[in-house]
This record gives sequence, structure tokens and C-alpha cells, in this order.
Amino acid sequence: MSHYNTIMNQLLALVPRHHFDKLVKGLDADRYVKTFTAWNQFSTILYAQAGGKQSLRDIQNGLDAQGGKLYHLGLPEGVKRSTLSDANKNRPCALYENLFYAIADRCKDVTPAHKFRFNNPFYVLDSTTINLCLEVFPWARFRAAKGAMKLHCQLDYEGNLPCFVAATDGKCNDVRAAKSFFTVFPDSIYCFDKGYTDFSWFRHIDINGAFFVTRAKENMQYTVTGQQPVPAGGSVLSDEQIKLSGFYTAKDYPGKLRLVQYYDPEREVILEFLTNNFSLAASTIARIYKARWQIETFFKWIKQNLKIKSFLGTSPNAVMTQVWVAMCYYLLLTYIKYQTKYRYSIFYLHRIVREMLMERVSLIDLLNLNEIRLERLRCQEQQLCFQF
Repeated sequence: MSHYNTIMNQLLALVPRHHFDKLVKGLDADRYVKTFTAWNQFSTILYAQAGGKQSLRDIQNGLDAQGGKLYHLGLPEGVKRSTLSDANKNRPCALYENLFYAIADRCKDVTPAHKFRFNNPFYVLDSTTINLCLEVFPWARFRAAKGAMKLHCQLDYEGNLPCFVAATDGKCNDVRAAKSFFTVFPDSIYCFDKGYTDFSWFRHIDINGAFFVTRAKENMQYTVTGQQPVPAGGSVLSDEQIKLSGFYTAKDYPGKLRLVQYYDPEREVILEFLTNNFSLAASTIARIYKARWQIETFFKWIKQNLKIKSFLGTSPNAVMTQVWVAMCYYLLLTYIKYQTKYRYSIFYLHRIVREMLMERVSLIDLLNLNEIRLERLRCQEQQLCFQF
């Protein structure tokens, strides 16, 4: 039989265990715990995320079927549904939130630089709504007969890495979340859609020496104070310096702004972009906003491939525990992709990890497999297990 650890074991080896133990000690997360430690809980939920397990029973049955392989994961034999459920409910989810940021810091060392010509850090902000059953999650009231929560995310365009995540109730406005959670770093560029329009917050970004790019609202009141040069024959229709003329908006943002009118040949529409950056080319401003769609792709990916739309518990702590471990798993996949220079997508990496999660094979060898070789290896492993 292969001398390698399982793929699951190799995934866990990428987690900064010393830092994890410090977090456990700082939060006293293993207080009164006899067998099912915080590391056991993390390993179990990570197994569920990577293996696509759908319920507590599915997790229990899946682990029971692995037999002796659980020893190498440090898991007690026979993880019970009630044990995992109690841990999700009672152990503070802040432990896995802090772990997420520790892994994110490690990922930054291996992610490639963005392909824009400017050297500024580039971040995209947006949120996504996760619908919840109000009868099961009464704390997540969104409308009269509907429950929901929102995930607010800041995506680092270098490697499409989620560098900040916050969860709120479904009614929380995007601007309120941005003001409450997001830290503005000097010389950075922040891109977001019209849902974040708030000129007092724009002024906050400007005062802190950062830049923003967004879409201009149709009813924005302004006066033109100057013109920027417009290249002939391109998609840029106009490039103007403006000042807000609305009574309240002028108070919120008294400085000058830049309004770029751009024709999008793909959609055959005219778009207007608002920014406080006057040095980048107008076409670059348009490309920056177009790059905002990367966060939509990120939200679509995690909803389709991670378990964040149905939950293993009903309490806020259980829900957020599952969300944070899901984000940790995404970061681990990202780390593997860029550290090994894996040439395929995160989706394909997730797929082969899921298929071979509890098999004893080198992770590096696994990354070089195509689907035919992957199926052959799986059959060989099953034959070895049968012989022994």
C-alpha cells in the first residue's frame, strides 16, 4: 500500500498548526473538552467541505467508512452527529475566523501580481445574499416571511484572494457594512458597484490617500470644471473633471471628481465611471471596473462548490463556523494552486481533491493527473485495499 498520507492529511499539513493552537489557547476553545478538540472539529468540517458532504449523518457515515485512516487525521473513532453539532453550536466561531486571516496572510506570499500596469494594490468590494429558511433560522429575519444573511467580501485582485470577509443580517446595507468593516489603505484602488454610492464614504477614501472606481448614478448632480484629453478613435467618449452640485452631496464630497464616459462594444451600451484618480488612462479606469466581475465569479464559485447554502446547525455560531471553514478551504486550494503553479482552474483542483480526498497518494503527483489517470489510480487503490 502507498506510503503517502491521505490527501486530507496533506491538506491539514498546510494549516499553520502552531498558530491554530495559539488561537485555541487565547479563546479557551478547548475548555472542558475531553475528546473532540477544536482541531478535531476543524478537521471534520474541512473534510465535509472538501468531500461535498451534505449533512451530519453524511459526515458520520463517510468517516465511519474510512476506518483506520481516521487515526492519521487525529480523529477519534466514530465521530457522532451530536458531538459535532454541539461543537458547532458552542465552540466560538471566532477561532476559525482568525484562522482564515492567518491562512490568507500565508497565501499572499505566493499569489501572482495583477496584470495592470499600475503598482497600486487593487481590491474589489461586493456582497452576496444567502437565503435561509426563516422557520429554521429565526434570527436571520430579512423580510416578513423570508430569512437571509449577507457575506461582504473584499477581494484582492492579486490571485483573486478573499482578504476580508464579514457576515451581517440580510437587511444590512452595503455602504453601512463598508463603513463598519473595511479598512482603507493608502495608495490602494477600490472598485465597487453603484450600491456603495455614499459621497461621505468616498471622501473618507480620498482623505486616506486611496482611490475608488465605481459607476456614476444617473441622477447625480454635477457641474463640469475641466476636460481630460481623449484619444481619438477609441471607446472613451469623454473624460471630464467635475464637482458635485447637489446640496448634500457637495457637502459630503467638496473636492473634484473625474467622470469617464465609455462605450462598451460587447454590450453596446454607454457607461459612466466615477473616480478620484486623475493619473490613470480613461481606458484603464474602464478596465478596472470590468475587473469587478471577478468577485461575482468568486461568489458564484463558492455557492456552487462549497457548503454555504445549507448548514449543519441552526445557531448563528454554527452557521458562521461552517462559513469560515469553507473560506479556509478555498484559501488552501488557492495556496496549492499558486505554490505548485497548477495550470488548471480552482474548480478542477477542487474536483480532483474531492475525488481522492481519503486516498494515499502524493498531492504533487495528484496535480499532474488527468481524468483517465485519476480513475486508474482510484481503481488501483481500491484493489490494494481489497487485498489487505
